[in-house]
Order: sequence, then structure tokens, then C-alpha cells
Amino acid sequence: MFKFNIRGENIEVTDAIRSYVEGKISKLEKYFNDGHEVTAYVNLKVYSEKRAKVEVTIPAKNVTLRAEDTSEDMYASIDFVEEKLERQIRKYKTRTNRRPRNSVPTAKIFTDEFAPLEVSEEIEDAGVHIVRTKHVALKPMDAEEAVLQMEMLGHDFYVFTDAETDGTNVVYRREDGRFGVIETR
Repeated sequence: MFKFNIRGENIEVTDAIRSYVEGKISKLEKYFNDGHEVTAYVNLKVYSEKRAKVEVTIPAKNVTLRAEDTSEDMYASIDFVEEKLERQIRKYKTRTNRRPRNSVPTAKIFTDEFAPLEVSEEIEDAGVHIVRTKHVALKPMDAEEAVLQMEMLGHDFYVFTDAETDGTNVVYRREDGRFGVIETR
């Protein structure tokens, strides 16, 4: 059911590493309905000081799961990332199940097709050094759902399409820990 896109930076992705990653991340399949293809983007990096970083991103129509860990043991980082993703799924399902049934199509959250995530590195334009560009599909949701997405990604802001107004909005974390919304016209 899961498709894997596993990349290595400063490391060769051996069959043993690939098998371990696929085995661990495949444990998350139980949270997705059968018959839907899910792509897990896995990036493994090794730094000169013998530290390894594991990043896993699973983009979906209604939710993007993302976790990362850096340690001296790549296999331990893979284990930690899998556990973190599982906690995110459980937290997401718990929160969405508490909400009114008509506000979010919770039954579809883990069953819709997954949109590809396009990332291009090192773009330089007009003297501004842009180091990363992401292309993502904006998903219709309310501000509360957008805050949940932002928290699951570990970001300070999240861009989304407001389900009621169809406008592009941004939720963000304020310095006082509360949240704000920027609405576009």
C-alpha cells in the first residue's frame, strides 16, 4: 500500500537500510483504508561528525504528516520518526473526531489520494538567495484545522484555503503562544 521515495545524502541507501525504513514506516498502513496508494518521502542524511538525520514526509489531501530526528544512530532515528508519526496520526484522529461531523470529512482524511510534494533546492533569483521552494496544493479547511496541521508539521505558520470563503489564508503562532489568522482579499 505504501510507496517509498527514499533518498540518501552522503550515504548510500543499502538494501538493509531500505528494508528497515520500509518495515518501520509500513507499520503506519493500519491507519489508512485499503486500496489507497500512499507515498512516503524519506530523506536520510549523514553529517561529517557521524550524526544521521532522518526526515519522513507523507503528504495527503487533507493532512501532511512530517517528522524528523537527528542522532548518532540512524536506526534509532528511524524508530523515533515512526513513533512520532504514529502519535501525530492518533492526535489528528482524536481531534477531528471531537469536532462536529459536518465541519471536516474525517472519514476521508486518510483515504484520499496523496498529492506529490515538489521541492527544488538552491534557486537564486535577482540577488535573493532562495535555498528551498515547496509547491503544495492548498487544501480547503477552517482555521482550527489549519492550526492542527501547522502543529503537526512543527512550523510557525500554515497557508490554507478557507473552506467557507474559498480565500487563501495563513495561520501563525504569535510570540505569546496564541494563534493569529491572516485573511487575504
